[in-house]
Amino acid sequence: MTVALYTHADMLDHRPGARHVERPERLKAVLDALSDASDLKLEARDAPLISRDDLHRVHLPAYVEAIFDAAPDQGLLMLDDDTFMSPGSLTAARRAAGSVVQAVRDVAAGQGTRAFCAVRPPGHHAEPHLPMGFCIFSNVALAARAAQAAGLARVAVVDFDVHHGNGTQASVGGVEGLFFASVQQWPMWPGTGHPSETTPDNIINAVAPPNAPREVWRHAFESLMSHVDAFRPDLILISAGFDAHANDPVGDASQNLEAADFAWATRAIAEVARRHSGGRIVSSLEGGYGLEALGQSALAHVRALVEA
Repeated sequence: MTVALYTHADMLDHRPGARHVERPERLKAVLDALSDASDLKLEARDAPLISRDDLHRVHLPAYVEAIFDAAPDQGLLMLDDDTFMSPGSLTAARRAAGSVVQAVRDVAAGQGTRAFCAVRPPGHHAEPHLPMGFCIFSNVALAARAAQAAGLARVAVVDFDVHHGNGTQASVGGVEGLFFASVQQWPMWPGTGHPSETTPDNIINAVAPPNAPREVWRHAFESLMSHVDAFRPDLILISAGFDAHANDPVGDASQNLEAADFAWATRAIAEVARRHSGGRIVSSLEGGYGLEALGQSALAHVRALVEA
């Protein structure tokens, strides 16, 4: 299976501060790990800037204009306690969202079956009307709506970050033809994503407790797959967060996962994709903040996309 790699050097210019964990070195660690795997053949593709019209598929026009207008020419702008913009951040965020949107359009057009988008800033916490948790635009939710517009009517999103993708849930909840399945730690910031929450019918959440054995997380993840399978998607999007790794400083070793666990989850997603969507999968990087663990986990994930 050939996997297209969408990324852009502009995403290194999002600089939220020297001590911020969502730093440019994250993207470099992922790209270096993929490049160092000499047996892994990926098709490099550029990440365009997302247009305002595409952003409006998910985000309120007033929010989009506020972000464009607020982008600083120098220094740092604090959007919330965790989310900052530097002079390169608007372009980086537009490349990140544009990467995933372009990937689904290419897949919908038959120009490949699978893609991995090595992007930053991440997106799954950004809601239609506000930034949150390092995220400015809701990359995967935007891609889901673009995929529908390109003819892939039924789109499932699977999110395996240690934190709940509250922004994606808010963006796709109740939207016909979309489905969101997410596994995360509970309790954990941002305090959403427990299965007891009242959510639209197209939302399914599973949780694992802090410091649980890997098998508990795997069981929680497996509980989602029957729902994704029953949805019979034309395309599966993955919000690929690797901060549940045992060596992640933000996940705080709370899920005890290794790179092999992310590969296992990817293969399970690929099995559903083979049954219903012609194997079509587009994955986008979300969390993961320990550089070595992030690089090795992303490599295991992409290798599974190639082999499964």
